[in-house]
Amino acid sequence: MAGNSQRRGAIRKGGTKKGQTVGSGGQRRRGLEGRGATPPATARKYHPAAKRAAAAAKAAPAKGRPAGRPGTRKGDGGPELVLGRNPVVECLRAGVPATALYVAVGTENDERLTEAVKLAADTGISILEVPRTDLDKMSSNGLHQGMALQVPPYRYAHPDDLLDAARGAPEPALLVALDNISDPRNLGAVIRSVAAFGGHGVVIPQRRSASVTAVAWRTSAGAAARLPVARATNLTRTLKDYANAGLQIVGLDAGGDTTLDEFDGSAPTVVVVGSEGKGLSRLVRDTCDSILSIPMAGPVESLNASVAAGVVLADIARQRRI
Repeated sequence: MAGNSQRRGAIRKGGTKKGQTVGSGGQRRRGLEGRGATPPATARKYHPAAKRAAAAAKAAPAKGRPAGRPGTRKGDGGPELVLGRNPVVECLRAGVPATALYVAVGTENDERLTEAVKLAADTGISILEVPRTDLDKMSSNGLHQGMALQVPPYRYAHPDDLLDAARGAPEPALLVALDNISDPRNLGAVIRSVAAFGGHGVVIPQRRSASVTAVAWRTSAGAAARLPVARATNLTRTLKDYANAGLQIVGLDAGGDTTLDEFDGSAPTVVVVGSEGKGLSRLVRDTCDSILSIPMAGPVESLNASVAAGVVLADIARQRRI
């Protein structure tokens, strides 16, 4: 064609002695076709919006987790893991409504592991053998000792139901209220002491308070399965309702107006334990009928909240046995 003979590629170059050179068959032309609309930012792997969406999805609670892989729930509303051989055995002995027993592959067998597996099998709890790395992820300090027990979210009682059950018991009512205890280990220790000394339940505030988590399960050594724990929307109002029902409200404080030696615990009683740092809040303190202090024989100014509760509960139990 006139005028096009000098354009590169306008004429086919000479082939080899075997014949002419084969063309591309239109492959190069189709390779230049468009790829369609640009995908949204969240669908582009290296886009900041996609990275933010991936981080949000990773932080959200996992749904449909495969069976045999323990979860790592950190917030409320999901299962908890009790770690360690003794806590697991204690929970199984106490009849904790567990859903699965995880045993790390290669865990050394002993009497606690044997008993845990037997108790789980007898009660129909799933026994799952998992890699040790899975349990390591659940415990940064490696306290699982090759065993973990998965328990469902704790079901709290209502403060009124707790009062009705305590008043219906043959012995005088004995309840413990925790005023903003933030350490779940203290909560678990108090639950264990209340169960050991014949108490009928524990009341905690709904907000700004430790809840019954795996740490509390572990510290209570299974007592949380036997002792009801109630959540109060307003602790001050709940204590006033208990006082109107005929229970004496006694707060614990180092500067109390009466000592444990002078206290009469034979009547229906609610023992109120303050927070670890600030003690009793003002409104709760004003609600108490009396403030009780524990006489010290040594130079120690105060006791840990759970220890103080245990001392008072032990003395009340002693008075009621006489």
